[in-house]
Amino acid sequence: MPLLLAPISTCAPPPRPRLRRLSPPPPMVAVLPAPAPPPRPVTLLPIPTPPPLNTDAFDWLDLFAFLNSPADSYQIPHPPPPLADDAAVEEELAIILEREKDRERARRADHRRLRQRQVKAETEAWARAAEEYRQLEREMLDRHLAPQLPYVKSLFLGWFEPLRDAVARDQDVQRRKRVKHVYAKYLLLLPAEKVAVIVMHKMMGLLMSSKDGCGSVRVVQAAHSIGEAVEREYKVQAFFQKTRRKTRSKTDSENDPALNKEQAKCRKLVKSLVRRRKLTEAQKLVQQEIELEEWGTEAQVKLGTRLIELLLDSAFVQSPADQTPDSSPDFRPAFKHVLRKPIVENGRLKKKHFVIECDPLVHEGFESTARHVEIPYLPMLVPPTKWKGYDKGGHLFLPSYVMRTHGVKDQKEAIKSVPRKQLRKVFEALDILGGTKWRVNRRVHDVVETIWSRGGGIAGLVDKGNIPLPEQPETEDPDEIQKWKWSVKKTKKANRELHAERCDTELKLSVARKMREEDGFYYPHNLDFRGRAYPMHPHLSHLGSDLCRGVLEYAEGRPLGKSGLRWLKIHLANKYGGGIEKLSHESKLAFVEDHLPDIFDSASNPVDGNCWWINAEDPFQCLAACMDLSKALESPSPHDAVSHLPIHQDGSCNGLQHYAALGRDYMGAAAVNLVPGEKPADIYSEIAARVLDVVREDSMKDPATDPSVSLAKVLVDELTGG
Repeated sequence: MPLLLAPISTCAPPPRPRLRRLSPPPPMVAVLPAPAPPPRPVTLLPIPTPPPLNTDAFDWLDLFAFLNSPADSYQIPHPPPPLADDAAVEEELAIILEREKDRERARRADHRRLRQRQVKAETEAWARAAEEYRQLEREMLDRHLAPQLPYVKSLFLGWFEPLRDAVARDQDVQRRKRVKHVYAKYLLLLPAEKVAVIVMHKMMGLLMSSKDGCGSVRVVQAAHSIGEAVEREYKVQAFFQKTRRKTRSKTDSENDPALNKEQAKCRKLVKSLVRRRKLTEAQKLVQQEIELEEWGTEAQVKLGTRLIELLLDSAFVQSPADQTPDSSPDFRPAFKHVLRKPIVENGRLKKKHFVIECDPLVHEGFESTARHVEIPYLPMLVPPTKWKGYDKGGHLFLPSYVMRTHGVKDQKEAIKSVPRKQLRKVFEALDILGGTKWRVNRRVHDVVETIWSRGGGIAGLVDKGNIPLPEQPETEDPDEIQKWKWSVKKTKKANRELHAERCDTELKLSVARKMREEDGFYYPHNLDFRGRAYPMHPHLSHLGSDLCRGVLEYAEGRPLGKSGLRWLKIHLANKYGGGIEKLSHESKLAFVEDHLPDIFDSASNPVDGNCWWINAEDPFQCLAACMDLSKALESPSPHDAVSHLPIHQDGSCNGLQHYAALGRDYMGAAAVNLVPGEKPADIYSEIAARVLDVVREDSMKDPATDPSVSLAKVLVDELTGG
């Protein structure tokens, strides 16, 4: 709800209301009806005054939300009708209580099952992949045949054994060396087969996520990501080993007096250090048992660099070109280490840098790779752990950090040094966002999959086909030849961008397919350095593209009510766009009423019908709204229809909203929708109109006195007023 500002006098500003605390109401005394005659003397006892309200815990936001909620969303509870027989009442209560217990037991059992699945997903992904490749190898040896696998998975299988053996050899060399490399102690922490799987999947995931469309990634970025993944896996496994060790030691300590004595001595030492205010020494003593040392960015990059070297020497592809039976097979490296020259892109100079570039044969298989690549930090099946510190919260076992520092040590130390009390509200906000339960909107997802299977190219989905290259002209004119070369270069660049978009779409749909059958899932959130909250999962989230937002919905629905039905219609008009979002609310409602036949057709036959929703600016969100509104209007009571649809709302230039509120600027507040208006204000269009007026005035001036007139005459036809 926007902040309401009233026009005020510049001489005497009105007093600012205090919204910090709510004064407690005066004590209230229950008034009972007078007793029936005959009167008799009664000793009156003083009625105790009720204790004052705890106003410290009162939040004005709660009162504000209550007062602005629709009245029909609240119902006055009525007591159940009395039963005639007390025994029947007790029996009925016992049955109700037993049902509640059964439901609670079922809920707890379901939660335990989901938690076990979540733990396995976070801790056993790489181990399962390694076991799968070992099983495929055994099948190949037993049958003397190559298994029928998807293209990219067959590449993984071909790379797995050489890379695993190369990692194992390097581990043996480092064990025998007296003077070891810096990365050696980290390389020896995991089995070679698990390291090989991590390197293959992380490299392919990074290349798929590359936005340049060339199938390349910076060496430093790839090395850091691979080293971080190895550290993450090691810490997870170390945690489980420590847990099992503690369980065994607890059993042993019950029968070992010496061990109990040693533990008591350690606790006594910690208490003594705390009493003497030597908190640093006490903390170090405790952390020796409960925490692992962080590797740091430098160690991660050095380990990742060495593993990339081993991958470059181990991974090869075979060309499928026509070869004679006597010719040797054409094997070539699957990845290359390439130096990129300085280029100017989007007006910025990119310095020269080294990248890892994949072979075209690998690059062609990216579009079918997503379902075979391990995607880290998937949405959680159970609510995330509540945040309690810099690295305490989020996922159950995967390392999670409250702020994304991207390896910047100063930012990490800064957030760690903030007292926990000051971050309490931030932690609570992240917990609320992470505790929101989502699910896949299956009807919209079915439509997306149908369009994608038919080649895409509509409703904002990228086309699966490439743009054909222009044919070479038959002329020998150098100007025409040069134009053709530029056209070919431009077309190839566009095709690389389309390829990157297809990979991104496949990643999003892969996550949707994995989570489709779940009753609900959660997104742990953390902050960037500006304090903005984002889901930790990178691909499919409610802050993503129109495809992501259209495919997701709340897992727990709510009755629409009168206000909700109205806002659902406004939301549909906003998502249709085309200038409709700039109209007043009443005009948006009228637009929806006028297009109800199109809305019903879009909901019932979204792919083969009139497809009115495809012309929307946000087509999949518009389709989701059409389906939700159609279901509500077709129900016997639209106000009682349960909706799962999120209604997205955003501020209008939040920075200017803060400035207008702080300065009590009424004109600025009106321009950014802080005061009521007939229709939404657009400050960008208003500024553009003012700039156009200034340019027009300058273009009418005398060129002899003002040298900027010629430039103004050029720009006056290029600017638009909104």
